[in-house]
Amino acid sequence: MIRRAVASDAPQLLSLMRGLARFEGYDDRFAVTVETLLERGFSADRPPEFTAWVAEVDGSLLGYAVIYVIPYTFDLRPTVVLKELFIDQAARGRNFGHGLMEAVVEHARSLNARLIRWQVLPDNGAAKNFY
Repeated sequence: MIRRAVASDAPQLLSLMRGLARFEGYDDRFAVTVETLLERGFSADRPPEFTAWVAEVDGSLLGYAVIYVIPYTFDLRPTVVLKELFIDQAARGRNFGHGLMEAVVEHARSLNARLIRWQVLPDNGAAKNFY
């Protein structure tokens, strides 16, 4: 199931984020904690800095997508930036990436976004093919 992330997902979401950090080679500089995820994305005291969706099966998170929104540009329409999309190695090939991407696209449409922007590492052929 693909759904919007909630605060109780923070520990599992963090684990997946660490997986992406290992995959992309910055795990030695990875600074995100459960506390920072809760503060920056799920706090009732401040607007969220990001929105996340998760792929969940039987209570386990197998993948996630994180976006942030640039409120408006020249045409007064927002731009959605897909910051991260990651599926755990063991769960790849099961269409979770497609489901997460569909959730991001649906959200962008609900905002009347002008475009979705994202980047892929130059040597990540699988991501290039997916996008």
